[in-house]
This record gives sequence, structure tokens and C-alpha cells, in this order.
Amino acid sequence: MIESKKTIIDDLDKKILKTLTKDGAISHRQIAKDLERSPVTISKHIKELEGKSIIEGYTININYENLGYDIIALIELTISKGMMLDVEKDIARHPNIFAVYDITGNYDAIILSRFKTRTELSDLLKMINSYDYVVRTNTHIILNTIKEGTDFRKLIDLEK
Repeated sequence: MIESKKTIIDDLDKKILKTLTKDGAISHRQIAKDLERSPVTISKHIKELEGKSIIEGYTININYENLGYDIIALIELTISKGMMLDVEKDIARHPNIFAVYDITGNYDAIILSRFKTRTELSDLLKMINSYDYVVRTNTHIILNTIKEGTDFRKLIDLEK
């Protein structure tokens, strides 16, 4: 069993999550066949996982570089006067930004973003630096992606 502050899941739930992690488009019927359970049982478990917000949606993996988004930037922010959450929420609305995190250390937040051109990145940095409560930014360009994302199947295997 996995225990957290919010929920507990059983072994069947783990197997379902491992299957969906591998292929989010797989049918309930195929999961049932693979796990030797009834489709009704699988559907019930998936609905419960969705209801508990363990499964929050289904998605695909997109190769952004193949779409021209070759530039990934990590932007560190220092934000003043207790306005961190407001600034972060506003910045998060920008379509090039795919992650915003509160952090500890010398900066208050980190932003991850993708761009097709350096000009787009420059425009975003100018916009962020124009905010009243942004004290400073520090930008890093990601040269190579070695790993991105978490594989639930490997997390579960660690528990054994």
C-alpha cells in the first residue's frame, strides 16, 4: 500500500496506474484483459482514482523540438513585498511557460519555459522584469535534456 496524507491505494490501483503511465490511451477493456480482471472492476477503480484526484487527466508526450521549440529556459526570480503568489500566478498564464515553482534558497521562484526564438525569450524576460514586485531574474538556457518527467512504474518498483 502507498500511504500519503491524502489517500491510500491498493495493488490493483498501482497496476492500473502503471498501465496508464505506459499508455494513457489504452481502453479499460484492454487493461482488464491484461490484469485478468473484469472491465467493470477496472472502470470502477479508474473512476475512484479520478475522484480522488490521483488521475487528474490523460495526456500525450509531445516532442517540442520537432515543433520548433528548441529553446528551454530556466528563469530564477526574486520577488519582493510578499507578492510572490500573485506574481507567479500572473506569469503562469503566459503560454510559453510550462512550470512555475516556489523554491528555497537565493531565489523565490523558478520558471520553466519553451521558445522557438531567442527574441520570444527576450520578450518574456522584459515582461517579467517590468513587474513592480520582481527584484531580479537569473536565466539559464537548457543545452540538453537528459531526463524529463517521472515514470510512476519506476517509483512503484522502488517501494518493493
